[in-house]
Amino acid sequence: MRAEEILPAGSWDTTREVDRVLIDYDRRFRRRIVLTTVLGAEVLIDLPQAVRLQDGDGLGVESGVVRVCAQAEDLMEIRATEKGGLVRIAWHLGNRHLPVQLLDDRIRIRSDHVIGAMVRGLGGQVDRITAAFDPESGAYAGDGHHHDHHHDDLHNADDDDHHH
Repeated sequence: MRAEEILPAGSWDTTREVDRVLIDYDRRFRRRIVLTTVLGAEVLIDLPQAVRLQDGDGLGVESGVVRVCAQAEDLMEIRATEKGGLVRIAWHLGNRHLPVQLLDDRIRIRSDHVIGAMVRGLGGQVDRITAAFDPESGAYAGDGHHHDHHHDDLHNADDDDHHH
């Protein structure tokens, strides 16, 4: 199967679903990749530019739609122990450019013992969980669906568009 179209979550008819792919966060920013579906078929994503696939998106294939499912990962779920504490913790996480998933009364990030210690030092409660990770796209993401700031890339010291 070949997918040349990404259908944003909620925009496609779920009765057209023919299969699913489970993809972790790191592998959901792609331009071209071959994925194995839950039913064992292969689907080639071949797009003109890389996109951030999100949980619930559809991959348009000739026979219908292959649903993108965020694969469960080792995460930390953070709660605040005092009023206003979660905002303070979120600021510190953002200052470190960490991908975060914001929920009503908690924040999810990837497991990292150093960050966990920092959060506890800020008065937060940290629980280790296994769950799908679908973080915010970020302020520079355009429509929130097609771009993600990569933190594995080296930052160019001469880059005037990125200030700390």
